[in-house]
Amino acid sequence: MDRLVLASQSPRRKQLLEWAEIDFEVVVSETDESYPSHLDINDVPIHIARAKALAVKEKLKKERTILAADTIVVLDNIVIGKPKDRTDAVNILTALSGKKHFVITGVVIINDGKEKSFSDTTEVLFHELTKEQIEFYVDKYKPYDKAGAYAIQEWIGVVGIKSINGDFYNVMGLPVSRVVKLLNADR
Repeated sequence: MDRLVLASQSPRRKQLLEWAEIDFEVVVSETDESYPSHLDINDVPIHIARAKALAVKEKLKKERTILAADTIVVLDNIVIGKPKDRTDAVNILTALSGKKHFVITGVVIINDGKEKSFSDTTEVLFHELTKEQIEFYVDKYKPYDKAGAYAIQEWIGVVGIKSINGDFYNVMGLPVSRVVKLLNADR
């Protein structure tokens, strides 16, 4: 298999692929992350990941295996994206405090004109967070590029998460074990 192309700027996805010892390069293309309102919530991150993969495919001169992913956070059937600013980040984390939410990552792999896609869901429950904890986290870690305004591998994940049910790495941004299985199936 040619060297994998990761269609993502996410340092977390890059790190996970490195940990899995996958040979890859990063190629990104600006993409619209909007989606049709009629989509089932589980299909939203797949739709966005597909747009990323297709945008990168257009950039490349030859056929390559392209991996794209997108992660959303869902609270009470509402998709929570990346925070716009500090106030939005604080409000999002306040809403998640003490509640169960779902992290859904959509994955699309394109190779030889064929597409494989799936979504993976992990349930996350936060402890009740104080206003001080939330503001400390937002001010120190600036989670503005993260769906749901947090990263599980940072301070808030260590002190704020009561439990997770599902793939930890999915919450980081890539259900890497499922991705590796799909990539190996092509060999």
